Parts: sequence; structure tokens; C-alpha cells
Amino acid sequence: MPASHGNSGSARKLVVLDRDGVINHDSAAFIKSPDEWQPIPGSLEAIARLNRAGFRVVVATNQSGIGRGLFDTAMLNEIHSKMHRAAAAAGARIDAVFFCPHTNHDRCDCRKPLPGMLTQIIERFDVADAALVPMVGDALRDVQAAAAAGFQPHLVRTGKGDKTLAAGDLPDGTRIHDNLREFAFDFLARHGE
Repeated sequence: MPASHGNSGSARKLVVLDRDGVINHDSAAFIKSPDEWQPIPGSLEAIARLNRAGFRVVVATNQSGIGRGLFDTAMLNEIHSKMHRAAAAAGARIDAVFFCPHTNHDRCDCRKPLPGMLTQIIERFDVADAALVPMVGDALRDVQAAAAAGFQPHLVRTGKGDKTLAAGDLPDGTRIHDNLREFAFDFLARHGE
């Protein structure tokens, strides 16, 4: 379900990020209010660096807290407004936020590890070759969704990342980074940006 800022139309260069544990600190009790949303040091600057290199940045996030009744869509929009303001203050721009409000019991196709949300991003941003698009997450379901949609899977060790890495069984070709800042440096260096 798409929400928030963004221009549709074609995007030559695109990066897709999970939210909790990648951009901001995660919580086992869910991020339920703007006060609970706190950026991981360096993450917003990493997004700014990607933007300066010509990449659009899109967020794809499971938000089952809505389906569980822990917060509503209006509160999620407030949380994302804080994220957009913090990004802007760091010179960064997040072009769109896609979220799945469902729980496992809803059997939707947009909840990661299923690729429905990423398929929506492919359509909305007119992605010609998904294999050129990195998807950065901290959980197995993020990199599984990336692989299922044909994106490049990248795992950061922040959030659930260390536990995910220790558990293994990552999709073939998954690249590992300490955090979003390191991902941005590595990815841009590989692309000569």
C-alpha cells in the first residue's frame, strides 16, 4: 500500500530500504509514535549520499502494528512525517514509503517475505531491470522478498541483522554491510559514483 511523498514516473536509479533496523532503531514492541522513531547514526546521511549520486530512495516496510491494533494509519503517517523532516534536515530525500499493514493471518501478498510490495514499487517507478535495484534490510524476510522480486539482496547488521546473519540461510548473492552508511559507500564505490 503506497503512502507518503513521491513523484511517480520513471526512475533510472533506485534504492529500496526497509525502515526499522535499517534507517531507525527497531523495537520488539514496535515503533508506535513519532517519539519512538529514532534514526540510526549515519543512516540519513547515507540516504543523502545516495540522493546526491542520483538515486531515488524508497522505503518498503511491514507495519503489522496497524493490523494488531497497536497504532493506526494516521499515527504511521505522523511517524513518517518525522522521518521525512529528519531526512530533509540531513539533506536527504525519501521519495516514497510503501507499507504493508497486515498480519501473517491476513494472507496478503504485500507482507515481506512475499514480493508484492516490491512489485508495486517496480510498477510505480517503472523499473526496467529489477536486478539493478538493491533492497537493503536487516531481517531474513527482507532479503527473501528482494530475491523473490529479482532485486539485489543486501543485509545490514543493525537491527535484527546480526541475528539474521548468525541464523544463516540467506538468499544466494546477499551482500553484508555493517550499517546503511557502509552500504551506501560500498554500493556507490562499486558503481563508480
